[in-house]
Amino acid sequence: MLIKRNPNGIDLPFASEITPRAVFESRRSFIKQLSVGALAGGAIADMLVREAFAQPSDARKLVAAPNSSYRVMDKPTAYKDATTYNNFYEFGTDKSDPAQYAGAMKTSPWTVAVEGEIKKPLTLDLDALRKLAPLEERIYRLRCVEGWSMVIPWIGYSLSNLIRKVEPTGNAKYIEFTTLADRKQMPGVGSPVLEWPYVEGLRLDEANHPLALLTLGMYGEVLPNQNGAPVRVVVPWKYGFKSAKSIVRIRFTKDQPRTAWNISAPREYGFYANVNPEVDHPRWSQASERRIGEDGFFTRKRKTLMFNGYSDVASLYTGMDLKKFF
Repeated sequence: MLIKRNPNGIDLPFASEITPRAVFESRRSFIKQLSVGALAGGAIADMLVREAFAQPSDARKLVAAPNSSYRVMDKPTAYKDATTYNNFYEFGTDKSDPAQYAGAMKTSPWTVAVEGEIKKPLTLDLDALRKLAPLEERIYRLRCVEGWSMVIPWIGYSLSNLIRKVEPTGNAKYIEFTTLADRKQMPGVGSPVLEWPYVEGLRLDEANHPLALLTLGMYGEVLPNQNGAPVRVVVPWKYGFKSAKSIVRIRFTKDQPRTAWNISAPREYGFYANVNPEVDHPRWSQASERRIGEDGFFTRKRKTLMFNGYSDVASLYTGMDLKKFF
């Protein structure tokens, strides 16, 4: 369910009112620099002030209108945490590997091929992707199957905009997402942990749900490489591994796609991957989660919500045994 108000009656700010990343990160260094400037003289102090409040380059900015209908009331995760604690196995299996190694990935030029059971196959570059529909800023929860979660101001638009444009045929039942797999740029590609390239998929009605987001940015900027630049999907009611990063192909299919984690460990990772606290991972419980940034020793874990709190999607699974179709 999309929540408009904090249950305690306290309204939190819209995404547009969140302090820009450059500002809130620079304030820390600004305070430190003031003391240096006091010693070094007025000219140096003036220079440090200008640097401390410098804005991101225009090349990284991504303007989007806040959509208050798609905004959870949880406090957003700090940008630093959201960009340094990631799963992106193409760059390694440690949480710090993507931030360390993804910077070298070339994200421009970039194209996404859209093909399969559609009437209008096409190939879109980044400019065409950004212009396909008005960009929106939405604050979504994202939960990992490992038991941690984040709250991120994403930028994109409903995937259904792209689906309508390419006009699926009557045979289209699923959408398959294929991600970049380049050994020259991605040191994790070729490791035996997964079958490459990374492939994920959704049922067509899931992909058409307005919550499913074709994502081009976060925190007012284009996506950082480690977070799936330059284009990914975000499916907030499912575990994070369903949200394919660095997409190069979108294919509409008649049959259910063979997905990377389901191939690697079918007992642990089902095709649907809906957040369901009643279905434990074979090696741990899914009943609670740790919000990144709330790492204090005495901080209690949060109770995991069915569908990650997005109960509006429940109608997609009417009549399905969600313990069997996990």
